[in-house]
Amino acid sequence: MNAIDVTGLKKSYGQLEAVRGIDLAIASGEIFALLGPNGAGKTTTVEILEGFRTRDSGKVAVLGFDPSGGGLASRQWRNRIGIVLQSTSDAGDLTVIETIKHFHGYYSNPRGVDEVINSVGLDEKANSLIRKLSGGQRRRLDVALGIIGNPELLFLDEPTTGFDPQARRSFWSLIRQLRQSGTTILLTTHYLDEAEALADRVGVINNGQIVEISTPTDLGGRASAKAVVSWRDGDEIKSEATANPTAVINRLNSQFNGEIPELTVIRPSLEDIYLKMIGAEHE
Repeated sequence: MNAIDVTGLKKSYGQLEAVRGIDLAIASGEIFALLGPNGAGKTTTVEILEGFRTRDSGKVAVLGFDPSGGGLASRQWRNRIGIVLQSTSDAGDLTVIETIKHFHGYYSNPRGVDEVINSVGLDEKANSLIRKLSGGQRRRLDVALGIIGNPELLFLDEPTTGFDPQARRSFWSLIRQLRQSGTTILLTTHYLDEAEALADRVGVINNGQIVEISTPTDLGGRASAKAVVSWRDGDEIKSEATANPTAVINRLNSQFNGEIPELTVIRPSLEDIYLKMIGAEHE
């Protein structure tokens, strides 16, 4: 069974069609990155999946449950998911361990407090007040609160905004560990390198519709896109787009009889493909 199944999802705000008939399936155990510019319908879609917003029409199943349902079934379902919002407000006068212990009591099958603190790299800060944590450490605490309930499905909204490069790489390692433990992860991010490093598949949403769903390698025909071979020829930098860069390099090697000056071979990056898909006005 898929962790998430969506068919014909629609949501409007007055005359504005925020989501216009989305179909989406996310397999259990995968990391799926949902990409899109601001105003594309990304946040509305995720909030519907999280049960924070109602839909106008369409079918939605998250871990086999309709998020718009209520009662005991809804409470049992929320016990199975974890949510890390883009911004949170914590009790700054509590310590890290006090906060995690507090949330620990909300769940029927929580992970161990010490285990979670260790998994997010906050061992040395366990007894520190939250208001004294750095931005990256606060974000790690957010993730700790998202996973303390031992969720089957974890929603991550812009999880590394404001991180320095080293903190981002450490966070990526944590996400990979969660995936290895069987957690399904739905990630939204504006960092294309993050999506490429983490996601099994990515979906691009624009103007309320899914443009394409594919692997980061194949999105938008990226795997078969032409490479650009560039080199210096005297005072001039020349370049050539080609589907067979090896042949071009062999030709240049014969031309220069050895070392090819300032040779580069570049294929379109995920960011190049993404910007093309959403339109130049968002660049």
